[in-house]
Amino acid sequence: MDRQIVYPGSIPLDTDLLSIQRNTMVALGYLTQATLGASTFVDGLECFATTPASLTIVLNPGSIGSFGAIDAAAFGSLPADNVEPLVRMGVSTNLTNLTLTAPATSGQSINYLIQASFSETDTTAIVLPYYNAANPALPFSGPGNSGIAENTQRIQRVQFQVKPSAPANAGSQVTPPVDAGWSGLYVVTVNYGQTQITSSSIATYPGAPFIAFKLSGLTPGFSRMATFTASGNFVVPNGSTSVRVRLCGGGGGGASGQGGAGGGAGGYAEGIVQVTPGQVIPITVAGGGAAGNVAAATAGGTSNFGSAMSATGGSGGGNAQSFASGGAPGAGFGGSLNLRGGYGSDGNAGTVMFAGNGGVSYFGGGGRAASTGSATEQIALAPGSGGGAAYSVSGAGGPGAPGVVIVEF
Repeated sequence: MDRQIVYPGSIPLDTDLLSIQRNTMVALGYLTQATLGASTFVDGLECFATTPASLTIVLNPGSIGSFGAIDAAAFGSLPADNVEPLVRMGVSTNLTNLTLTAPATSGQSINYLIQASFSETDTTAIVLPYYNAANPALPFSGPGNSGIAENTQRIQRVQFQVKPSAPANAGSQVTPPVDAGWSGLYVVTVNYGQTQITSSSIATYPGAPFIAFKLSGLTPGFSRMATFTASGNFVVPNGSTSVRVRLCGGGGGGASGQGGAGGGAGGYAEGIVQVTPGQVIPITVAGGGAAGNVAAATAGGTSNFGSAMSATGGSGGGNAQSFASGGAPGAGFGGSLNLRGGYGSDGNAGTVMFAGNGGVSYFGGGGRAASTGSATEQIALAPGSGGGAAYSVSGAGGPGAPGVVIVEF
């Protein structure tokens, strides 16, 4: 960081003060670029409905970072500096209210695009006192006693714009494109006759450049987790651009009868997936395989995180016979780490009779072999593990455990 040198008894210059400010801005700009990069980013500026609800939305304080010239115009008596651009930061220190209007035609809807940009403005013009060499006790008003008001601040702010779509039949309205030099933040849908905007009307614009956290290199991984034990959707929250996903398929069921085989465990996958704030990703959580009851057991299902990652289920255990094969395991796909589950143990109804335990999944052991289908220990409890088989003539096996999908963000 550059610094100004002054000496006792020297006459201070206006450039001394101006250079201190510019040098500080340069240092902060390069530090920001080193930690967050040179692309436009947005921090804060969360959008929410008013309380009580109305047709007005509110944007929280926040900031926007933009790569550009240090000073495109002269800064006081310092000349413009366009040689080495850096990251400049505009701030919004107060709540910002934006009022929207419902369409006037029945059955129609409007999508409002909320976009933001970096703004730099010279402002706060006043008539400054100037030194009057002829009569120091009576300063000039303005340069050369001209009475001209001059700007005294160069401010950097977040500039907002509300851009409505053309009204159209509900469901067919199209969000307007983001203007050059602006960044899309939110899309707010307003329907005919609507008098209140709620959180369900507000969606994050796809690709909005929100940062997930400050100084990512100093932040230890992800800070939140969502666990899916049933199928559903994961909506990427504001600021998240990547998620850690762990999932496993369903366990196979244990076989029935004397000397049945245990079910195989579901596969496992783990990895980092790049996402976009506001993106809706379908989640499929696999069911466990059904136990055999005087029949072969069935396989567990497949778990999915959208189309990015999946894990197949384990096979059901073989039915009682002179030798019954344990269920084969499922496998993981699409992750940085892709594992197969454990095999179910074999069964045998021969001279030496035994039944098979369920396969071990990434999350733990499966059900054990037991003499009766009512035994709770035959039921696989750890996600994706296989069910235990029966070694009783009339006994049924245990069901495989459902899979799971875990998302950290």
